[in-house]
Amino acid sequence: MSELFGALSDGTPVHRWTLQRAGVRVRVLSYGGIVQSVEVPDRDGRIADVVLGFPDLDGYLAHPEPFLGALIGRYANRIAGGRFPLDERTYALARNDGPNSLHGGERGFDKRVWDVTAVEHGVRLTRVSPHGEEGFPGRLEVTATYTLDPSGALRIAYEAVTDAPTVVNLTNHTYWNLGGAGSGPAGGHELRLAASRYTPVDEHLIPAGAPAEVEGTRFDFRQSRKTGSGYDHDFVLDKGVTRAAEGVAELHDPASGRTLTVATTEPGIQLYTADHIAPPFAPGDGIALETQHHPDSPNRPDFPTTVLRPGEVYRSETVYGFSVR
Repeated sequence: MSELFGALSDGTPVHRWTLQRAGVRVRVLSYGGIVQSVEVPDRDGRIADVVLGFPDLDGYLAHPEPFLGALIGRYANRIAGGRFPLDERTYALARNDGPNSLHGGERGFDKRVWDVTAVEHGVRLTRVSPHGEEGFPGRLEVTATYTLDPSGALRIAYEAVTDAPTVVNLTNHTYWNLGGAGSGPAGGHELRLAASRYTPVDEHLIPAGAPAEVEGTRFDFRQSRKTGSGYDHDFVLDKGVTRAAEGVAELHDPASGRTLTVATTEPGIQLYTADHIAPPFAPGDGIALETQHHPDSPNRPDFPTTVLRPGEVYRSETVYGFSVR
């Protein structure tokens, strides 16, 4: 089911699609592929929206930087210096995060209107990113399919093909608050990550050196514990890159009983505790768990590659499951 949600300044319409199954209701926007809301019950059956979002399009246009619920590309996370080498050429990107390129540049996938069609229990978003968009090479054809499983789990499956060598790293940037959006800080949520290593960063949040062991550090979430604050870090998932999505994270709110599980094909997950989110939200109001390849991978041959070549198909999938206890 779709409805008109608003229009951009040039008159381009933006639609909202509603998905509903097994007691879960999800709303997705054609603008930015944004997950606007996810409504699920708590242990007493009370329904609440558990993601941060705005009630109207103007909110997203006025506050683009938190990337609330958005589809991020062409490259999620940071690329150092806004530059990367590929096949003996160096490509220059927009530097929209200090000296770095972040989340695809000045106008990434989160600020584009996608074509949307209905599929069984979901929607399929498509767009073509032309060669040179935000400095990235190759004409990239992208598909992102959002569906609800029989259990009500939200499954996001990405595919992309290119006509020239390029780099691709897609993710979703939803902020979760399992107590309900507006219920207060999410720092009391308990988090478990299947990650024995994380990537230390420099002052610009670029990976510095090799991944480090979490043992004995504040980055050890191998056993469930409160998230607290102060995280904007990539965790190296023990499973690595996989063909099928595997469980890697569990986020639990003791007060409501709501539990979020995350399964993915990706090798990393960025934990961001929203310490720098701006009004109308307060620091710590949500927790982002961004499944992706590691930041600055195009400049790090020791990381799993993000290079996509003609004739290949980029595939990535993440599944968000909901339960109570």
